[in-house]
Amino acid sequence: MTAILQRPAPAPGRSATPEVQHLARTCRALVDEVAKVIVGKREVLDLVTVNFLAGGNILFEDFPGMAKTLMSNTFARAAGCDFGRIQFTPDVLPGDITGASVYNQQTSEFTFRRGPVFTNVLLADEINRAPPKTQAALLEAMQERQVTLEGTTHKLPKPYIVMATQNPAEQEGCYPLPEAQMDRFLMKLSVGYPSRAEEAEILRRRIARGKDDADVRVVADPRQIVAMQQTVETIHVSPALVDYLAEIVCRTREHADVYVGSSPRGSQAMLKGARAYAAMKGRSFVVPDDIRVLAPHILAHRLILKPEARIRGVKAHDVVRTILAEAPVPGA
Repeated sequence: MTAILQRPAPAPGRSATPEVQHLARTCRALVDEVAKVIVGKREVLDLVTVNFLAGGNILFEDFPGMAKTLMSNTFARAAGCDFGRIQFTPDVLPGDITGASVYNQQTSEFTFRRGPVFTNVLLADEINRAPPKTQAALLEAMQERQVTLEGTTHKLPKPYIVMATQNPAEQEGCYPLPEAQMDRFLMKLSVGYPSRAEEAEILRRRIARGKDDADVRVVADPRQIVAMQQTVETIHVSPALVDYLAEIVCRTREHADVYVGSSPRGSQAMLKGARAYAAMKGRSFVVPDDIRVLAPHILAHRLILKPEARIRGVKAHDVVRTILAEAPVPGA
């Protein structure tokens, strides 16, 4: 029988601060605004907001036409952030992403021309259609928030978030993403098809708008997003929950069906995600549910299953859910 989770009472002095309350209100306004454009998928919108707060990167895996590009653009517009888009194809070169030095005939000097990676929210569309060398050009930007060219380091603007999409591996013209790049994504999400009711609502809203583009109200700005990310760093995590989080991550390395478990970067991602999720819910402290809700989205794509497990049809999400069911929950 699954243990019933008990939410621990907030520790003394851990009631929601004004900063956390303001963060929660801003997050609700942000999600509500995006929800005017993206019908349904409220859980996905919440998870994208968690990524914004945690300063993480998102990988969407879905078939084309699932509103991934629209969602990314709408989030950026509602957050008041600059938006950039790269359409990955087999002939895209690293310099097409990061930029390059261009010779200026008037000054007889080389001038650095910034690529589309210099923005707040970058949509890397169909990232697995590009060859590995081009995909690798994003690694430094995703992890270090900077680009180094010809010995010069160029800082990227804050906040900086990569929202990448990839086609399912069985589609033609796709390259598998290397494990090192997968590990740089805080979460891997799937939007999925809308229900019949949601499909009809999409059409009704399109008729009501009278145009393809949807109007979006700006509810935040880059400076405010950065301040919210700093507020997330104040969220309390009890020692018992730190141990619980570590237990979950370590069990991914010991599971019989797993060849390579989550790296310490995965546990760091879990910590950042749980704090961001708690703050979004208006709490100044993390509870076990925060960890349990996020674990499949943060850990599954970091696992490499053994060949015999894959043959049996075992999925990484199944492994994470099994671990969550077996790991002792603090306070349960």
